[in-house]
Amino acid sequence: MLQKFLPYLSKYRAAVILGILCSALEAMFELIIPLVMSYIVDVGIVNRDIGYTIKMGLLMVAMAMIALAFGIGSARFSAVAGQGFGAELRKGEFEKIQRYSFKNIESFSTASLITRLTGDVNTMQMSVTMGMKMLVRAPVMLITALVIAISINARLAMVFAVGIPVLVISLYLIIKRVKIYFTELQERTDGVNVVVQENLVGIRIVKSFVRERFEKSKFNKKNEEFKDTAEKAFGLIVLNMPIMQLVMFSTIIAIMWFGGNMVYTGDLQVGKLTSFITYVQQILMSLMMLSMIFMMLTRSVASARRVMEVLEEMPDVSDNTEEDVEIIDGSVVFEDVYFKYDVHGNEYNLEGINLKIESGMTVGIIGGTGSAKTTLVQLIPRLYDVDKGRVLVGGRDVRDYKIKTLRNSVAMVLQKNTLFSGTIEENLRWGNENATMEQIKSAAKAACAEEFINKFEEGYETVLEQGGVNLSGGQKQRLSIARAMLKEPKILILDDSTSAVDTATDTKIRKSFKNELRETTKIIIAQRIASVMDADLIVVMDNGKISAAGNHKELMKSSDIYKDVYTSQQEGVDLNV
Repeated sequence: MLQKFLPYLSKYRAAVILGILCSALEAMFELIIPLVMSYIVDVGIVNRDIGYTIKMGLLMVAMAMIALAFGIGSARFSAVAGQGFGAELRKGEFEKIQRYSFKNIESFSTASLITRLTGDVNTMQMSVTMGMKMLVRAPVMLITALVIAISINARLAMVFAVGIPVLVISLYLIIKRVKIYFTELQERTDGVNVVVQENLVGIRIVKSFVRERFEKSKFNKKNEEFKDTAEKAFGLIVLNMPIMQLVMFSTIIAIMWFGGNMVYTGDLQVGKLTSFITYVQQILMSLMMLSMIFMMLTRSVASARRVMEVLEEMPDVSDNTEEDVEIIDGSVVFEDVYFKYDVHGNEYNLEGINLKIESGMTVGIIGGTGSAKTTLVQLIPRLYDVDKGRVLVGGRDVRDYKIKTLRNSVAMVLQKNTLFSGTIEENLRWGNENATMEQIKSAAKAACAEEFINKFEEGYETVLEQGGVNLSGGQKQRLSIARAMLKEPKILILDDSTSAVDTATDTKIRKSFKNELRETTKIIIAQRIASVMDADLIVVMDNGKISAAGNHKELMKSSDIYKDVYTSQQEGVDLNV
């Protein structure tokens, strides 16, 4: 797994190397200080040699300053490498998600993807930052201090033969148990984020149905599950500290007892015993650091697995060709198309679809809820791929185009559209970032959006909040239509995208399509027959199949479904108004 993440550190190789080097040198210079101190006690003080004591004292200060300099360097380089690694990993995840098809995205929850992009990456980032410093410093301190301690008095160093195994076994047992809880903890985090996201996105629904108490109860349940798992995980981790302290103080007491006797019998000097105790503390401190690192790495591994799931998810829809072929026109052909969302399911959502749409035609699609109207049009820009048959655009199978080329030639306007934080002009430029102001205003006028844009004090510079919450549903739809028109696509798909506007505005918009988009194929999914009755071709969908197709007059004679819908909508309404 480690090898798969190394490429995200490649840009910061120099920082990694320098950080590791600084950490190692910092530890080594710190470990020389107690040895120098022992000479001050055993030579300078015993012999009352002030000059020697001052000289060695200055050497200690110099060592401390050098260690400080390396410590600053270690902190600096490890931070650069850690933050850089996190940034590159987030970038890699985000770019991979951008290549996902709808099926790929549906295999993760939105809240889970956000957690994997933020919380999980932050955990790994912290492991790199702290690991570079502590994972180098701790072993260097442990080995060097142990060697020096043995060189001071090998018999006294036998105390470690008891203390170190106790710590290692305790650490192993704790990590073995806690890694299960860390994986579960990340899943609980997803659960909390899902509830929060749903509540914030649907806050208007929650309040209109007075469901605050229910949402609080749902959140409290997920929050309690998260808390319980966190308590189990961190409850085990905190056991590490008392065990470490027990072993540390027991070892120091044993060394003072045995070392004191050695000093009394003349087998050990006082300065050597003092430095020995310092090295003992350094050894045990390094073991404590190692235990902290292992705990951190255990949690990081759980996060790394979740991040790797995102990176290794293979896009369901991808380029099948290296050849970048231009789309010559907006003709669309469905040849015996079958499609199902669930690859393991027995029933198809679309069955035996055969349909031919000439370039420049206006096509209406109607049908009841669940009749697969939206599913049908989503196959055109390859938001999904067919299971059987094929879809042709401009005379070629959509799978023979590069995805970018295909989708640049197709514009979709949905019933529930997304606007982004920024100005109205910035949102419209999503359709064509190089559009002139004249083109932007023309598109807005054609979509009947100019009339409300001009009422804003700032006009096209009016700032929209996230999701366009400061606009009505109809205003959002009209801006989305204008954005699509600016794209000047070969195919324009409107999925019930005028449901929030009145019939008069709907009529104006459809007239604009005829005048402004003569060469563009217009496919309109609608609930109101008035929105499609003047289309060149009307397709009636029923239970994933084409029930009937023809113009308004033909369908009134041949399709009972169409006739029933028309009759029900006509009651009390003059369709010619």
